[in-house]
Amino acid sequence: MAKKILLVEDDQTLVHKLSDLLCAEGYIVDSACDGDTGWSKARSSEYDLIVLDIMLPGGLDGVSLCRMIRKSTAKYVPIFMLTARGTVNDQILGLESGADKYIVKPPTLGVFLADVRAELRRPTHEQSRAQDELLAGDLRVDLTARRAYRAGAEIKLSNKEFALLTVFMRNEQAVLSRDFLIANVWGEDYLLAESDKRTVDVHIRWLREKIEDNPSKPKRISTVRGVGYRFEG
Repeated sequence: MAKKILLVEDDQTLVHKLSDLLCAEGYIVDSACDGDTGWSKARSSEYDLIVLDIMLPGGLDGVSLCRMIRKSTAKYVPIFMLTARGTVNDQILGLESGADKYIVKPPTLGVFLADVRAELRRPTHEQSRAQDELLAGDLRVDLTARRAYRAGAEIKLSNKEFALLTVFMRNEQAVLSRDFLIANVWGEDYLLAESDKRTVDVHIRWLREKIEDNPSKPKRISTVRGVGYRFEG
């Protein structure tokens, strides 16, 4: 069955280019020119991929729409953020809203198509995003039993370490700030003084000791200096 893609973009010239490109590959393409219409379509139909522009006309921008989709959709749907805003902060904002990939406009059509193909042909994507299990390399997290495994052997994690690993695996390849990790592990209402935010670093160091071959030279959880952390898988 052909994969179905939703484009939420107000630049009709770009919509036509991307639609023609995707349709030529056999994908079914639907589109919306504003956030409200995109939200309506995302709720009323199932898509295999959603491409969102951040800057949309009307009262609902792409970041807000991405967050709404993430909260409301039972099935995990990959989301690409397509926008002319290319600063690091904009990329972090897009990824932290729940996007899987951030693409700066104008996209290189060949690269965009390759990204779409790679995302939609992943055989374990839904399995790794499922509600009861997360997978990344030889790591497996059983969310129902609250247990983590590496190469089949169980890893003993504290509650915070388990929560950190879960957040990282749900946001593989995304750069996550300390504020994002605090909100998603300690809770949005948990306030830390700036100096106390290093507690995140401490917990990540402990987690690295349990999932890295060489914690002093981590390959799974890398530090993005001045920004945060990225889980490489």
